Amino acid sequence: MTFVDNITEDTCANCGNVNVMKRERSLIINPLKTCQPLGAMYAILGVEKGIPLVHGSQGCSTFVRYHLARHFREPIEIAVTSLHESAAVFGGRKNINSGIKNIALRYRPELIGAITTCSSEIIGDDVFGFVDTTKRELKEMAEEEQYKGIDNVKVVPIPTPSFVGTHFTGYNVAVNSLIQNVTEPSDEKNGKINLIPGIINPGDTKELKHIMHLLGAEATYLTDISDAFDAPLRPSTESTPFFQKGGVTVDEIKDVSKAEGTITICKYAKSGAETLETTHKVPAIIESPPIGLQNTDKFLRNIQLLTDVEIPESLLNERGLLVDLIADIAARYLFDKNVAIVGDPDLVTGMARLVGELGMNPTVVCTGSDDVTFSEDMKKIAKEVGTDIDVLLDQDLRAFELYVKDNEIDIMLGNSDLRFINYETKIPLVRFGYPTYDRVGYHSNPIMGYRGAKRLTEMITNAVLEKYYDPYHWKLQQ
Repeated sequence: MTFVDNITEDTCANCGNVNVMKRERSLIINPLKTCQPLGAMYAILGVEKGIPLVHGSQGCSTFVRYHLARHFREPIEIAVTSLHESAAVFGGRKNINSGIKNIALRYRPELIGAITTCSSEIIGDDVFGFVDTTKRELKEMAEEEQYKGIDNVKVVPIPTPSFVGTHFTGYNVAVNSLIQNVTEPSDEKNGKINLIPGIINPGDTKELKHIMHLLGAEATYLTDISDAFDAPLRPSTESTPFFQKGGVTVDEIKDVSKAEGTITICKYAKSGAETLETTHKVPAIIESPPIGLQNTDKFLRNIQLLTDVEIPESLLNERGLLVDLIADIAARYLFDKNVAIVGDPDLVTGMARLVGELGMNPTVVCTGSDDVTFSEDMKKIAKEVGTDIDVLLDQDLRAFELYVKDNEIDIMLGNSDLRFINYETKIPLVRFGYPTYDRVGYHSNPIMGYRGAKRLTEMITNAVLEKYYDPYHWKLQQ
């Protein structure tokens, strides 16, 4: 069966506008973003037998390990070169050199991501040069029998100074660095699709795999954290050193130049797709994540552009269940409710379109990004929904809090950092995205695909029912 496009023509040129509100003060209060190295570490942890090596102080790795562990509730393995005062004066060449060698000797990984930080960048460490030097030394060591094969490890320098960018730009830099340093040129085609997920939860990556499996299409995920951050606890049959199961293999990264095309799940992770297109002639599709009905439809159409797959009945049934749920409850309980959404830019874009599909008003959207594509996407959504949207661009949680208190908002969508606003204003909060640390299980369940949209619709509806409908309300008894 061939997938049929939705009719999305703009029938009202003046029925939806955006009001972009940028941060005017220099001070950031309760930021909605963190530093680039976190995103880079996130990407490297999605490589099978890959270890992130942070070239910075111990706090640079401890901070990230804490944040990832409280969200995923999994142990996080991150190495660090432990720069101290002496390195600030004499440089950190010795630290990164010994760090790479120690990891290669003790763990025998497939890949090491040498991730820079603000400290190593400020003192001017030539990490690219240091990595090249260490590679040559590893090759010399491999000539000895006891170190045989140690030079097979891929060492990838990843420049992510913390004083610029955000965690999602760091992810983008890391994936692009993997492609630039590991991918090999090829004129062959393997029939696969490259998917660059972005910083999404394991449940969403597994949902993407579920969709691809139903389609009968093969994909390479750059990178794949679905098992690394959501692994079963079983008796280990592996000898030390222990690596989490799963992740994209180095060989798969080498072969992404053979793919039929690349689809980015989040627009901020586009550099790797663009590199593959310009360097290896692999077509790139830069799109918003498949959150909601229309975005998931678009995702499937993009897959059909790159392959000859047909949409199976099983996926159409999943779509039908979502449409049925929307028909049952949207007009009855959700229509014209004002929604405030906070999070990473592409997730917010997907959520805004979903609530519009539910008949709700995405009254205000807020992100710590200053990406111009975010505002452009919101203009399209405002036209589709037929409502005005206030866009808090490059803002913080304090700006969002003040907005919510000054305007009529019925429900909030965002991460656990919104809990204090929820406590104070009593406005219902539906949690999604990163970080979610005051509830369990959210990272394991999807918000993407038709099944993810159905789950979100149920969560939003239940939050509205609990807040705005008396237990004895006549609508709840019908």
